Amino acid sequence: MITLFLPTWLVGQPSLSVARLSVRRPPLSELAQLPESRLPRFVRESEVALQYLRLLGPLDWSQFPDRPDQRFHPQWPPLPYAPFVAAYLVKIDQHLPYMADLRDYLVAHPALVWALGFPLVRSRAFSWGFDVQASLPTHRHLSRLLRTLPNTAPQFLLDETVRLLRDALPPKVPFGQTVALDTKHVIAWVQENNPKSYVTDRYDKTKQPTGDPDCRLGCKRRHNQAPGRQSIEDWPTPRANAQPVKGHSVGEFYWGYGSGVVATQVAEWGEFVLAELTQPFDQADVSYFHPLMAHTERRLGFRPLYGAFDAAFDAFYVYEHFHRPGAEGFAAVPLVARGGHGQREFDADGLPLCAAGLPMPLLATFWCRTGLIEHERGRYGCPLRFPEPVGVACPVNHKNWAKKGCVSTLATSPGARLRYQLDRESAAYKDVYRQRTATERINSQAVAFGIERPKLRNGRSIANHNTLTYVLINLHALSRVRQRQAER
Repeated sequence: MITLFLPTWLVGQPSLSVARLSVRRPPLSELAQLPESRLPRFVRESEVALQYLRLLGPLDWSQFPDRPDQRFHPQWPPLPYAPFVAAYLVKIDQHLPYMADLRDYLVAHPALVWALGFPLVRSRAFSWGFDVQASLPTHRHLSRLLRTLPNTAPQFLLDETVRLLRDALPPKVPFGQTVALDTKHVIAWVQENNPKSYVTDRYDKTKQPTGDPDCRLGCKRRHNQAPGRQSIEDWPTPRANAQPVKGHSVGEFYWGYGSGVVATQVAEWGEFVLAELTQPFDQADVSYFHPLMAHTERRLGFRPLYGAFDAAFDAFYVYEHFHRPGAEGFAAVPLVARGGHGQREFDADGLPLCAAGLPMPLLATFWCRTGLIEHERGRYGCPLRFPEPVGVACPVNHKNWAKKGCVSTLATSPGARLRYQLDRESAAYKDVYRQRTATERINSQAVAFGIERPKLRNGRSIANHNTLTYVLINLHALSRVRQRQAER
């Protein structure tokens, strides 16, 4: 294999013959398997090139989905995707904010350009045998390819990292049995997000920022505070007719995107990314659930037993996804009281119990098509009035007894009952919910790599940048796992 790409006369030579330098190299995955003695001398002497050969080499670049061969000229084949994507990983790892910075970094490390696989332009003016400036595309072309690159290409690399991590960990380690899902806000690079810029109607969602056509306005978090004051202590105490100060909901709004990530925690080994999805910032957190769980199950080859989520994922289909009748497995999610129902109880047939503890009969069913997931809902009525009045007054004197008695609407899915029947005080629930912090640690690593404020101006670029960020996090985790295995 090596004789097809790297001439035998080049191996171990103290200097290069510029005229005979080969411009074809094996992919990164094959170069990483070669002993360093068989690499060109200028590559062996570059610690940066060797570092990224070790970091990026485990990925199967030979199977990387490449671009179709659509040529503008019969003699000009299109540049492959793989060197560009590998260079983007270097950009994220080196915390380089702009594409121009990435190009300058590559120019300063010719051996890295050789290792990444960029087509080379031969030149006798350099000891390494090629002109780095002429071999590299412009920074505009680097940006252009990132925004036209299909996200399936970075997702392929994320597939590879999950496979490599599963193979590197000990066989009996429960990899992927418990997963956690959370979202991370990504702030768009537009002046509307700059508080020092004068922008009229900064938070008008109908006025799209000119700097990014794909970002959307969303709320990062909400809290209550007194209006017009920094804190409630700043309000003067009234001397007569004292009334409590009423606050109002205040939110932190940004134009941008949301990155949802599924992570799994393996005791004594760390946290690993299983799936990632980027959407505009106006999408609800729960909208990430089904796409991300589909990617997770495809990569693992099975459905995880347990899931840990925050209160934003308190939906019936989340509980139902992890429920297996007669088997272990559940979703650990805090209960959000809706419609004044902090708790509900059910009888053996699954009918909800009213305030008096009586099973409420099902009056009618209908399909709810306004929610995120189309589902069937049931209308349950007072057992003392339906299906026929029994002539007995309500034992608890319900406030609606004078009308038609208590009436409740509930999804007919088993998950609607599971969210109330889950024992959130049990040790098993607390053990699973404690693993939700795995996504927080993953997001902390992503923030350190610059995922929160990328210098990019369109949705495709940011989606690819986010996926590659989590690929890089998994690659560093893989290096730690292999190093620890070697030490053992």
